[in-house]
Amino acid sequence: MNETRQQLIDSLKGQLVVSCQAYPGDAMRRADITAAVAQSVVAGGAAAVRIQGVADLIAVRQAVEVPIIGLIKFGHEGVYITPSIAHARNCVNAGADIVAIDATLRQRGQGETFADAVTALHEEFPQVAVMADCASLEDAKAAEDAGADLIGTTLAGYTPADYPYSRTSTSGPDLDFIEKLCLGVKRPIVVEGRIHSPEELKEVYQFPIHFACVGTAITHPQRITGWYVDALKKP
Repeated sequence: MNETRQQLIDSLKGQLVVSCQAYPGDAMRRADITAAVAQSVVAGGAAAVRIQGVADLIAVRQAVEVPIIGLIKFGHEGVYITPSIAHARNCVNAGADIVAIDATLRQRGQGETFADAVTALHEEFPQVAVMADCASLEDAKAAEDAGADLIGTTLAGYTPADYPYSRTSTSGPDLDFIEKLCLGVKRPIVVEGRIHSPEELKEVYQFPIHFACVGTAITHPQRITGWYVDALKKP
């Protein structure tokens, strides 16, 4: 592995990464707001940020010096997290140090495979790491074989039921999946998805993971407010 890429990965071990992404239609979905949120979480101690979209990546790269995990969401169904080599390349050119790519064993556009994307990025940008967004152990093993630098739990519980390796969505982090990954793959593991509290963050760090990424519970006021409002409605 490229020494610079290894140093990047090593620097994030045991750290907190924060995903700064606003949902479609959200009032906060503006590049300048994303950059401000990124600055805020970095000031709070985030070691890196996860950012979606070229405009947001460019704005955040100008606002913070920490590593950026970049992705581009294209489409709404199937493989839509950085679904092509062109999208991955655009992430790097916009400022990403790590590119997150859907690594599920589903058909991708452009006739490309996840392995094609990993090879292309490592050849063109040897300093850039690839994070495999997985939904199952089967995805993770294939991603590891393809050369992914990081294995993420990002898509566990988010693939449609007709995907043969789909997992049921859990209310908090999928601890069973995390355990299976820790036993089943050797590449560094990133836990992302449904970490809603500091207590749940500490819980996932009971496993030998590399780092964890928290998003909604830190950076999405609309959803957080909804949790409090729902709590008031309960008897």
